[in-house]
This record gives sequence, structure tokens and C-alpha cells, in this order.
Amino acid sequence: MIKRLLKSVREYKKSSILAPVLVSCEVVMEVLMPLLMSMLIDKGIDAGNMNYVWAMGSLLLVCMFASMAFGALSGKEAAKASAGFAKNLRKDMFHNLQTFSFSNIDKFKTSSIITRLTTDVTNVQNAYQMVIRIAVRAPIMLIFAMVASFIVNAKVALILLGIAPVLLLVLILIFRYAHPIFVRMFKKFDLMNNVVQENVRGIRVVKSFVREDHEIEKFTDVSKSIRDDSVRAERAINFNGPMMMASVYTAMLLISWVGARLVVNDEMTTGQLTSMYTMQILMSLMMVSMIIVMLVISKTSAERISELLDEKPDITNPENPVMNVKDGSIDLDHVYFSYSKKKEKSCLMDFDIHIKSGETIGIIGGTGTGKSSFVQLIPRLYDVTDGDLKVGGVDVRKYDLQVLRDTVAMVLQKNVLFSGTIKENLRWGNPDATDEDMIQACKIAQADSFITAFPDGYDTYIEQGGTNVSGGQKQRLCIARALLKKPKILILDDSTSAVDTATDAQIQKGFAEYIPGTTKLIIAQRISSVEHADRIIVIDDGKIDAIGTHEELLANNKIYKEVYESQKKGGEQ
Repeated sequence: MIKRLLKSVREYKKSSILAPVLVSCEVVMEVLMPLLMSMLIDKGIDAGNMNYVWAMGSLLLVCMFASMAFGALSGKEAAKASAGFAKNLRKDMFHNLQTFSFSNIDKFKTSSIITRLTTDVTNVQNAYQMVIRIAVRAPIMLIFAMVASFIVNAKVALILLGIAPVLLLVLILIFRYAHPIFVRMFKKFDLMNNVVQENVRGIRVVKSFVREDHEIEKFTDVSKSIRDDSVRAERAINFNGPMMMASVYTAMLLISWVGARLVVNDEMTTGQLTSMYTMQILMSLMMVSMIIVMLVISKTSAERISELLDEKPDITNPENPVMNVKDGSIDLDHVYFSYSKKKEKSCLMDFDIHIKSGETIGIIGGTGTGKSSFVQLIPRLYDVTDGDLKVGGVDVRKYDLQVLRDTVAMVLQKNVLFSGTIKENLRWGNPDATDEDMIQACKIAQADSFITAFPDGYDTYIEQGGTNVSGGQKQRLCIARALLKKPKILILDDSTSAVDTATDAQIQKGFAEYIPGTTKLIIAQRISSVEHADRIIVIDDGKIDAIGTHEELLANNKIYKEVYESQKKGGEQ
């Protein structure tokens, strides 16, 4: 896990190396100062040698300023390295996220991904900064100071040495108790983010059903749960502070008592007693405890980040991909598909159909029958569980993913517009599209009329999520965006549900006139949206129930006839 995370250091290796080197130099200066102070007292002040006092005093000042300089530089390099490491971690996580197939994305909730990219990375960043600075400083200071203490007086040094195992045992117990709580707590952070995300996304539904109190209670419950776990973990971690201070004061009392006796008996000088590195050693132990506490928190975050970084996309390019799609023909040969990868739980069963390039295919079926699952297999957003799916006469698994997906344009049920101008949104379909291309696509999608009615026309700014346009306008902009790709296959997944039948008819007419060579798959709930199609597929319970023209299905298919009659009655009323 650590090796995997450290790959994200990259261009900040220099700072990551400089920080501990500079810290080491800082420690050397700090270790020298008590020795110089001891010499100043014993050979200068006690001996009445003022020249020696001035010399040692000057040397002490040099060491002090050098220590300050090394400390400041190490802090700067550590901050640069840790911030850069965090930046690269987020970049690597987001980059890996972009390679995920839909099945990979299904494993991680949006709220969890956000927590990993923010809170978890911040925790790892803080831990990394402590590791390359304090985690280097503390052990080096501890070792140097302990060695120097034994050189000065072994009896007093043994007191300091005896404190370390006690503190180490306490830290181990704290780590073992707190880590599982932090694991649980971070999962609840994901849940809290999910509650907030659902509430904000569905705020209109919440208000229309007057469910604000319910949402507040739901948020309060998860927030209280996080607080309870946080209190438990922090209570254990905070036990480290009193233990540390008790050890520090105990050590200082023992050193003062033993040291005083040794000074009285002339076994130790006053200067040696002042240079016993008591505070350096005890502060180093306190730093070690701080590092352990930070590592307890960051270990959980590091594991969660590694999960996202180590996730391998289920759908990848073949070794020698096909780089050209001949036409828009689609062939399904006894295709099965399951989200769980188990054939007995297939949501699509034995799909066997051959669609010619340029055909218009309507797709009708009830909710949950597998219509969207079927069309998502074509651009290989998911892979078939069994059987073969070919586009342009070639198995989709043999194509380069970008080539295949550039050939297929999809307008999904959930229409998404990004914050930016209408032009910027349309150019998602084709970054090089001219103004004339955009106007043409918008005319086909029946969007040009309402766009030109805006004061800023095609430069009108779209708010995040497209909140400043209606559902029907959003759908037509998404259709225009898809048309700019000039695809060989166009898939409309119930993407005209928010427009009236007259506008829908105009859009279908535009398809027939301007893109006759494009294969069109139109999923719809309204018969009027597909009755003009060359063929219509009726899907029921994950199976193809019937295929035919509007007239053929009306005469021979019970499901299609029932839907038609129910909609006709609704229209007459």
C-alpha cells in the first residue's frame, strides 16, 4: 500500500529528500548546543575564563541561527513535498476514475469518492509531512541525545531509557484500540456525504412532500454516529497526552534528584547536569507519539485511497485494437448480460437481432425490462456476459475504446449539462465544431428557436446541472450535442420524454432528413415516438418479445397493442 502511494510523489522527490536532510542538520545543531553549554559553564563560568565564555557564546549563537535556518528550510521543503504529493494523489485517483467502466463505478458511491479525494487525501498529506520531517527528526534526536547522555553520565541516562518502553506500550495499545474506530468512522463520513448529496439533488422532492424534518433527522442521526465514534477514538488518543506529561515530569524529578546527589558527591558537574538532554529526549518521545496518532488516522485514509488507485477497469483496450468502424450495423448473437456477472441472474437473455446500418429502430418495454442495459452494451459501457455483440461486423471487444465510443453517440435518460455557455456544452460533442455546425445540429434537435430567444443566444451561460433551462430544453441541447459527433450510431434513451409530441415529431423528421445514414436506436415510452421506425423491438422481462413494424406489432403483439390502446385512450381524454 505504502509503495503504491509513494508513486504519486514523482517530481517532488527532491523536496522529499531535502526535507529530512535539512532536519538532520537541524538536529545536529541542537545536539551540539547542550554540549557547548556544558563546556561554557564548566570551563568558562566556573573557571572565570571570560574569553572562553565569549568564544563558546559566539559558537552557540552560530549553532542557534544555523538550527533556525535548517528548520525553516526543512519546513518549506516538507510543505512543498506534502502539498505536491496530495496534488498528485488526487490527480492519480481522478485519472484512474476516468478509466473505470460503469461496473467499476458501481462499486464506489459518489459520496465515498468525494470523501477519498478530499478528507482522506488531506489526512495522508498531513501524515506525509510529519513523516518526512518530524518522523525523521524525532528518532535522530532521540538516538543522538541518548548516546550523548550516556557519554555524559550513564546513571542519569538510564532514567531516560527506562521511560521509553512505558510510552511505547501505551502507544501500541492506543493504536490497536483507535484504528478500528477510525475505519468505521470514515465509512460513516461516506454515508453522511451521501445523505447530503441526496438531499441537495432531490431538494425539490423534499420540499414538495414537506419532508424537511425527516431529512434533518436522518442527517442528525448519521452526524451523531460520527460524533460518538470520534469521541471514542479521540478519548483513546488523548490519553496519550497525560501519560506523556506524567512521564516527562517523573523523569525530570528523578533526574533532578539523582543528578543533585551526583553533583554533591562530585561524580557529576553542574554543566553536565544541565546538558543531560532531558527535554530533547522527552520532546522526541512526544513527537513520536504525535506521529503514531497521525498514522492511526491516516492508515485508514491510505487504505481507502489505495482501494481507488488499485481498482482496475473491467473494460480495457485489446492488444491490437481495430481502429476503424466500417458502418453502423449492429449484430447481437444470443447475448446475455448480468450486472452480477452470473448468467442465471441475467437482466438480458438471449438477445438475437441484426440491425442494418442506417436503420431506425424503436425500442418499447416496461420499466426495468432491460432497455437501457441493452443500448449500453453497444458503446461497451458494459461488456456482455455471454454471446457476441458486433458493430460494423466486428466484435466490440476488438475495437479501440475511443474509436468505438466516438462512433456511437448516446443521449441518456439523465441529461447532464455542465456549467459553461451553450457553445461550450455543445462542443463536448465536437471540440472543433463551427458555429454553423452547432446551429445546424440545434435546428435538427429543435433547440435553435429557444436558444436564439435568450438575450445572449449561444453564449448563454448554463448553470451547474442545467438548472436555468427546462427539462425539455435540456433534452434538446443534449440531442444537439450528440449530433455534433456525427456518429454512425445514435442512441436516444427516452431522451424526448420532456418534449411535447409535436416537437418530438419534428425531431424525428429532422433525423430522417439530415442523418439518413446513421443507425438510430430510440427508446421511448410513447408509441408516437417510435411508430415511424423501420422496426420496433418489444422487450419484456429481459427478453425480446417481438420485432416488427408498427402495423405488424399492432396486429400481432399483445403487449404493443395494450400500450398503444392505453395511450390512445389517454390522448382522446
